[in-house]
Amino acid sequence: MNPKKTLRIKYPQWHGGVNPNYILGSNLLSVIAPPNPKDEEVEIPIESNFSKTEKMDGIECGESLLNELNHAYKILNEKSPTHIIVFGGDCSVSQAPFDYLKGKYGENIGIIWFDAHPDVSGPKDSSHLHEYVLADLMGQNSGSKITKVNNPYDPKNVIMAGLIEKDLRPMDMTCKKLNLEICSPEELSKSSEKIIKWIEKNNIKYLAVHWDLDVLSPNDFRSIYPGEPYINNFPWAIGKMKLCEVARVLNDVSKKAEIVGLTIAEHMAWDAINLRKTLSEIPIFK
Repeated sequence: MNPKKTLRIKYPQWHGGVNPNYILGSNLLSVIAPPNPKDEEVEIPIESNFSKTEKMDGIECGESLLNELNHAYKILNEKSPTHIIVFGGDCSVSQAPFDYLKGKYGENIGIIWFDAHPDVSGPKDSSHLHEYVLADLMGQNSGSKITKVNNPYDPKNVIMAGLIEKDLRPMDMTCKKLNLEICSPEELSKSSEKIIKWIEKNNIKYLAVHWDLDVLSPNDFRSIYPGEPYINNFPWAIGKMKLCEVARVLNDVSKKAEIVGLTIAEHMAWDAINLRKTLSEIPIFK
């Protein structure tokens, strides 16, 4: 293996969830994250025409998504990193980096998917790419250039962390069909042992970790979709994990396998979003 080369990717993609607020979330994540002068930083250029949402292959903003995916693959192949940190953006930002990592590390790499929702549906169930990116990575949605990956993961090498099983929707049931390993928030609040056993059982040497911040409880971390001020009845599953629990799990598993990829996604910085909106209404900013 070549010497360690970490690529930090700012990927402010909003098209997968059709929500421009993800742009600010990505930009802030890239600033908040601890800097490392040894790492190279790049940014994926994103279509900023918010009215351009036409469907391609049943996927909203499909043309923009495909262009951004192709740009991400181009950068990854040119830079050839051994380690990748992604600051998203919606959850679909993991597709190209995790596909690339599977091509590099082969059958010895697994995915830990921290999320309150499984992201395993497809174009028949949803028009939003971020709701089926994990299914794409397992080769379940190969009917479009937008959803097809070059190096699909075996489902046994994927584990869901923090998933709220009781709130699964019909569109989420692929996780059951594929018999994905699932760790509940309650299990992970006590121990990382179930994930460690999964690593050992499947001889996993490397890990690609997807951390959708909405796996967290809004009581512990408010900058997530369910933490929107004044919202009373969030219609989907709400995360239950704490920041300290995710940190403990990642530190525990890194003693068993090397984390070579980390995506942090769906950062909804409501205070910053609302402050920017307020400032935009003041004449001096116009």
